[in-house]
Amino acid sequence: MDKPHPPSDRFRDLYERRSDRVAVNAEVTLRRSGQNTYKVRVYDASPHGCKLEFVERPELEERVWVRFEGLDSIESAVCRIDGFIVGIEFVRPMYPPVFDALVARLG
Repeated sequence: MDKPHPPSDRFRDLYERRSDRVAVNAEVTLRRSGQNTYKVRVYDASPHGCKLEFVERPELEERVWVRFEGLDSIESAVCRIDGFIVGIEFVRPMYPPVFDALVARLG
């Protein structure tokens, strides 16, 4: 029997991680539905998501779009919240060679 998928929350990393996170120190463009874009800091990333510092606290499972310089916007969902530090999960994971090139560039 399949185990039920745990709910999205700030402790999700206790349950599972699909890929290792890589520490980065960069700014990305963030857009929330119906709002203007703004720059936010990204702390770490993986092909499946990243950890960001939000200006305004979002809701769990809220849809947001994040854009790393040189890439198209990536639709994402908020999956963890700890104050203004937020974990987002990309709706479609990054292709591994694209992710590797991004990490090398942010180096």
